[in-house]
Amino acid sequence: MYLVLVWLCCGGNIGDYTMTTHEQIIATYEAYIAENEKFEDKKIKAAATRARSALGDLGKLAKERRKEIIDAKNAM
Repeated sequence: MYLVLVWLCCGGNIGDYTMTTHEQIIATYEAYIAENEKFEDKKIKAAATRARSALGDLGKLAKERRKEIIDAKNAM
């Protein structure tokens, strides 16, 4: 859902838009939710791998965002 909103805000040309880390976190979380539902509700084994991958990506993005926040705070 979030990516659709970003796409619409960019006039439908997502190639010209670079997502912020915050936006990437939201999109990755939404991907995790979707894959987890497929795994839990529909018992699709491949979805479990994708859900775990999304969680790993969330960890990396969280570390990156924490650094960005600290850098912005220190620059104030």
